[in-house]
Amino acid sequence: MAEADLDGIIRQLAKQQHKTLTGAVKARRDHYLGLAAKAKDASGKARAKALAQAAMEQGAAAAKRLQVAADNAADAYARAMRKAAELAASEQAKATAKAAEPAPTAKPAPKPSGGKAKTPTPLRKATAADPKAAKTEAPKTKAPKTKARKTKA
Repeated sequence: MAEADLDGIIRQLAKQQHKTLTGAVKARRDHYLGLAAKAKDASGKARAKALAQAAMEQGAAAAKRLQVAADNAADAYARAMRKAAELAASEQAKATAKAAEPAPTAKPAPKPSGGKAKTPTPLRKATAADPKAAKTEAPKTKAPKTKARKTKA
């Protein structure tokens, strides 16, 4: 049983539950039909027969829903297991392909900079060929204008 697929077990259990539920529904229907046989008046017989028919319809619908749900669960499990098996196979194929490739040679580590500051890049001047180049010259600062004092002479 440990080797069995769970989707088969799910379907088997659902089949057993379906049989049990159908048997209970038929017993309930027979109970109502027995009440109909014992009824003294026509309205009592009709009411019991209607209850028997309704019990059978509702019970059959419940059994069908149970069966559909179990089938969906079994199908979902089988689908998930197929997908997991395919994924495992592809991972194994990738691992074997990676193992077959030669190992890349290690690159030497970059040398430390030694603490020197980088020199700034020279500034570009805008030309006709490169109109979008930023102005490279630092803006000239003008001395603030001061008011000249008038002196009396």
